[in-house]
Amino acid sequence: MQHYRPRFSICIPAYNRAKFLEPLLLSIKNQDYRDYEIVICEDNSPERKQISAEISRITTEFGVDVNYIENERNLGYDGNIRNLISRARGQYCFFMGNDDIMAEGALCEVNRLIEKHPDVGFVLKSYAWFDKIADVINQEVRYFNEECYFPPSLNATALCFRRSGVISGFIVHRDSAYAVATEQFDGTLYYQMHIASQVVSTRGACFTPKILVLCRNSEVPDFGASDSERGVYTPGVYTVAARLAMLGGISKILDSAEASGLKGLKPFVMRDYANYFYPYIRDQLHIPIGDYLTLYKGYIKLGYWRFPMFHLYFLVCRILGAHYFDFLTRFLRNRIGRTVQIGNIFR
Repeated sequence: MQHYRPRFSICIPAYNRAKFLEPLLLSIKNQDYRDYEIVICEDNSPERKQISAEISRITTEFGVDVNYIENERNLGYDGNIRNLISRARGQYCFFMGNDDIMAEGALCEVNRLIEKHPDVGFVLKSYAWFDKIADVINQEVRYFNEECYFPPSLNATALCFRRSGVISGFIVHRDSAYAVATEQFDGTLYYQMHIASQVVSTRGACFTPKILVLCRNSEVPDFGASDSERGVYTPGVYTVAARLAMLGGISKILDSAEASGLKGLKPFVMRDYANYFYPYIRDQLHIPIGDYLTLYKGYIKLGYWRFPMFHLYFLVCRILGAHYFDFLTRFLRNRIGRTVQIGNIFR
């Protein structure tokens, strides 16, 4: 007898940030769609007791049903994503960051897309950033102005690869994601990109211009506690070494994808990164010029030297600084209603 499976498993990797659990869980409870489960895997963080107590309180006070799991050891960011997928019972995993908010009507919208494209493996989201108050949005991120469907192809895989970096709103066919499970990318902080490359290449993807998640922009990173992350990442900050390790991890994932049959994907994706390189230097614009040049040379060694836009970003962003470049980015997105499209990946 086949067991019933909900449409969605709302997967939440929990590490510290207990104070944000109530608004997150209530944003899920208040959805106008009910066929889901909530799975939280707490990754042996210093706030484990607070998280457990907060979930118990929310469950009792608001009637939110949660499958709460405490990991015996710290698995790290990538390992906990894999752990959540293995624990999920749903047809699709809908990931949420532990300090973010699910937008109103998000589950209903994604269910509509899946019903329209029942074989789709990945949903490419639109999302928004906020600092402290979810109602005060800094900027919205949309890749297209209209709903799109992408059949399996190298172009679709390349398009979805970089755009799956934000874990909130990472929506993937559960069984397909489970089938490509591997530990070889632990410590990259980009395990979801491995999943996206494998799933989109076989099942395709769709995109919605509706905002699905609201992402908090005010919290510092917590990476560096697991065996795969320790010594590479420093909790509370992105160092030059951390940024180089993250882009090196992307290169490792792309090499593996090419070896699995996705020939030609790596240069395609690297050019896409080069065309939008600002996020990978934004938090380094304040460092001394010598360290900035060390970062520049490190990225060159990874192969980005061959793309003119990469060099342009390093020069222009250092001159303008994060404040003015952020202002320019927000202005252009608001002006055209979507992200600026650079290169031929959008064809």
